[in-house]
Amino acid sequence: MTVYLDVVLIENLCMNYIILFATAYIVKIKINHLRLIISSLIGALYSVLMYLNVLPIYSNIFMKIILSIVMIYIAYNGKSFKNIAKQIVIFYLTSFVFGGCAFALLYFIKPQNILMKDGVFVGTYPLKVALLGGIIGFIITHIAFKIVKSRMSKKDIIYEIQIAINNKKVNVKAMLDTGNMLRDPITKTPVIVVEKEKLYELLPNKILDNINKIIGGDEENIISLNEQNYMSRLKIIPFNSIGKQNGLMLGFKADEIKIVMDDEIETVKNIIVGVFDKKFSKNNSYSALIGLDILEGSEKNEHTTNLKV
Repeated sequence: MTVYLDVVLIENLCMNYIILFATAYIVKIKINHLRLIISSLIGALYSVLMYLNVLPIYSNIFMKIILSIVMIYIAYNGKSFKNIAKQIVIFYLTSFVFGGCAFALLYFIKPQNILMKDGVFVGTYPLKVALLGGIIGFIITHIAFKIVKSRMSKKDIIYEIQIAINNKKVNVKAMLDTGNMLRDPITKTPVIVVEKEKLYELLPNKILDNINKIIGGDEENIISLNEQNYMSRLKIIPFNSIGKQNGLMLGFKADEIKIVMDDEIETVKNIIVGVFDKKFSKNNSYSALIGLDILEGSEKNEHTTNLKV
């Protein structure tokens, strides 16, 4: 059987790209297509070398692990060992799912002249079979991770966060609210919602004690010269909730928030804090709500390890 190396190269390039793209999508990493293409090409060239059996060392398991690390680092530019390790695990899980889907399709289609040589699956099957297997694998992996996220324990949904504004900081516990998709309608900035009582260390009392008047546009009779520097930070956020349609919430633009995630602290700078005038929890187990999109997006920002808020 005649096997063309350019076919082996293109097939592996396409599959590597799909797997790397799916991994980035699942882990919520900002996708750089050029990095993904370079990483995919390196993996494809490695497959060609394995097929040619130029040096036996290329089929060594340690070389394959090193290749995975190199591909992940090039594709995602990991900031820490922990992030890279997480990305490698998801990369392998995604690869296994994609490989299983591709083999299943080949089994049902039953193409002729297919063989495994030096760890590389080659044959006369069309490229579209491999790509279709990748697409099906992506869908299956995406659904599986959605199910896992929906079954998180209570320990996984309470986060320590620190809010900073004008060199003032306050620490609160925030519960992950997957239904919280609240954003500023103009800038589309995500909003976390915090109990008013927790914000007196950050904002002047006159602002917090007169929320309804400020929302109604009567801030000129409330805000003194000392509070004027906060005016540019104030936002009026429309919202809907159970029992209240077309509500309005006062919010303010924070300098940043820090979120404790495992052993790291993720920093989010583009955030609005909404002021909630009641209590979230009767036992004070949490005093803020944070959306899933904020937690996932925080990995795209800079982070610092081993800090305490």
